[in-house]
Amino acid sequence: MTQPINRLYLLYHELRTTPSDYSYVVETAAFEKQMDLFHQLQKADAPGLRPEITFDDGHISNFELALPILQSRAIKAWFFITVGWTGQKPGYMDWSELRSLHQAGQQIGAHGWTHTLLTHCNDAGLHRELVEARLTLEEKLGTSITTMSLPGGRSNQRILAACRKAGYEQVFTSVPKPEPDPAASTIGRLNIRGDMTLEGIADLFQPGSKALSGMERQHRIKAAAKTMLGDRIYAKLWALLNRQEPDNDAGESYGQ
Repeated sequence: MTQPINRLYLLYHELRTTPSDYSYVVETAAFEKQMDLFHQLQKADAPGLRPEITFDDGHISNFELALPILQSRAIKAWFFITVGWTGQKPGYMDWSELRSLHQAGQQIGAHGWTHTLLTHCNDAGLHRELVEARLTLEEKLGTSITTMSLPGGRSNQRILAACRKAGYEQVFTSVPKPEPDPAASTIGRLNIRGDMTLEGIADLFQPGSKALSGMERQHRIKAAAKTMLGDRIYAKLWALLNRQEPDNDAGESYGQ
């Protein structure tokens, strides 16, 4: 009997051609090696864990640096866009670049309007972050938008219900865990940091990987810390530990 194939969804943010201490930045040379590995794993003719690539925020490096690397390896990824930053915030894609990304066959989803933690939003705020973001993407790109990535990974039953009501069929979280194929309506992801080695990433895809189970434990510990400390204090601690750069104004909306 054929064994089922599970998938591990991986989360990226920004690429750079030079090294950075900020953990949300992956150097382009390292990214290329990771895509070579993922291309091999996606084509593997054996049971096991398969990688899927996602990006959050809509940074310009997703278009300028990531897209050519993905296209050369015939890899399709999900790009979750902070709609209010598009064409407005320096360092992020404009609408022409986002349309080109979509026309290249890459998959586009929403990541809110302002990157505000959805758990902090009232009903009007949720409408802007979920409904207006989706409708604007659909109008600008001429396609249906059915996927949503949660800013900061923050969620609860109210938020998931609001996502469903807003028309999203799948919601991507920041919980690092394997997902069945086909995926459920809520999909976990593992954040790829700039300090991860290729060997360490490859180990995640080994059967019974202790590295992956260790990251799942770390996530549970972080979730407990968020609850205990609260989002504001946790975000300050997160920024310190991850060496967040002063000109990155995502502020409290990170801390995944």
